[in-house]
Amino acid sequence: MPLTGPALGRLRILLVEDSPEDAELMSEQMLDAGMEAAFERVESEAELRQALLSFQPDIVLSDLSMPGFSGDQALRIVRDAAPEIPFIFVSGTMGEENAVEALQKGANDYIIKHSPARLPSAVARAVREARSAAERMRVETELMRAQRLESLSLLAAGLSHDLRNILQPLLIMPDLLKARTDDAQLHHLADVIAECGRRGHEMAESMLSFVRGSRKPSERIRIADLFGAVALLLRSNLPQAVILQVEVADEALAVEANYTELQQVLLNLALNAIQAMPEGGRLCLEACQDTGVAGEDALRISVIDEGTGMDADTLSHLFNPFFTTKANGTGLGLISCKRIVEGVGGSIQVHSRLGQGTRFDLRLPMQQHAEGLEPVEQLIAAGSGQSILVVDGEATRLSLLGNALSSQGYQLQLASDGAAALRWMQQEAMPALVIADGGSKLLPASQLLGEMVALGYRGPALVLEDTGVEPAGTAFLEGIDVHLLRKPLQMQQVFRAVAEALGNDAG
Repeated sequence: MPLTGPALGRLRILLVEDSPEDAELMSEQMLDAGMEAAFERVESEAELRQALLSFQPDIVLSDLSMPGFSGDQALRIVRDAAPEIPFIFVSGTMGEENAVEALQKGANDYIIKHSPARLPSAVARAVREARSAAERMRVETELMRAQRLESLSLLAAGLSHDLRNILQPLLIMPDLLKARTDDAQLHHLADVIAECGRRGHEMAESMLSFVRGSRKPSERIRIADLFGAVALLLRSNLPQAVILQVEVADEALAVEANYTELQQVLLNLALNAIQAMPEGGRLCLEACQDTGVAGEDALRISVIDEGTGMDADTLSHLFNPFFTTKANGTGLGLISCKRIVEGVGGSIQVHSRLGQGTRFDLRLPMQQHAEGLEPVEQLIAAGSGQSILVVDGEATRLSLLGNALSSQGYQLQLASDGAAALRWMQQEAMPALVIADGGSKLLPASQLLGEMVALGYRGPALVLEDTGVEPAGTAFLEGIDVHLLRKPLQMQQVFRAVAEALGNDAG
């Protein structure tokens, strides 16, 4: 009887049968029904185990009783080695009781040899059901992965908000410290603190970019400087038995990328390399110009270790989300590295051998020359007692802004919400400047400034907004000059923006 239903393609059918004649009859029965198939016959445990590995069958058909080997044994072997492969008994001695017992043990069906007419349809049905189950499992796995990524997204959003608030003092206090001392060493320490705060803030943003797929702004990065920063950060994690070697072929090598993300990639790979060398060894960071097969120039950054290496199976899953060989690993580090590298038009390759170490090669679009030094900032004039009203629901930032601006000679009034600011404005004199957080949910900056205009305020305003967000509606307010100040705040930028808004002359 011809087969019906969706085409199955060419099947690999494994016959566990001691009779070549019976195996040939079954093969002809299925071919006559229009089935495309390749067959292999085995009649012992060793042959069955080998065929499961080499032949990789789509289905197994087995006799129940054979000299020195039984169908029950074959069923146990198949279920242990490859539980997803359908298994059908084809026997001339199977009674109803044996058939029920076989199904209970995990067989998909049974066929009587003397009545083989339904063999092709039973094989087709079992294969389709197995494929359907495999597809259903794949979809369920993808759904679980998506749910885990969604949970990660919610966690990242909450952590990003909290971390930015915690790191805010690291961005503001260094400038205040530098303003109170001429000690060069303290100035250097303040710069280190400010840099850590800025990079920490960008790393918090990177958590969101990983789950949302957003792109961070790029900057020109000198590889020599990047390697120096990575080496500095690695020193606290470097065991005595591990030697760090840094080689940059050309000091002018540069790349257009996000500094924090690229630093994150190198730190991730380097820390993995250190963990792969429990007995010690050499960790190399190398950078050079690389000409590809198509003749295009690229920057190649290599992270090389002399560690334990990886086998082929581990390499094949290396960039799968949540795959990890570490007891406490998340399985997100390398997939994040891959996303960052590919996000700037690059690629990442891995070469590894057990017992000999691992090499990661990053190929990135290259910039030939790094930018020069930034211009020296001009001095910013201090205030002369002007009144400033600061409205911000984040207590830490509100306090820091108040203390910082007071130290510059301004008179500060602090309000934790728009209602308190409006009450103060109704009861006191109008301020010379209003600073308002644009991220307020209860009373957005545009509405707050509109209410202030209605009360008679005509001075300038600074609106604090996250990067990429424009202050809604403030451009249409009449009689008020609105300036935008991006978060995270850096104190010199705040001082400059306040001075410009108030029309102070630089000294």
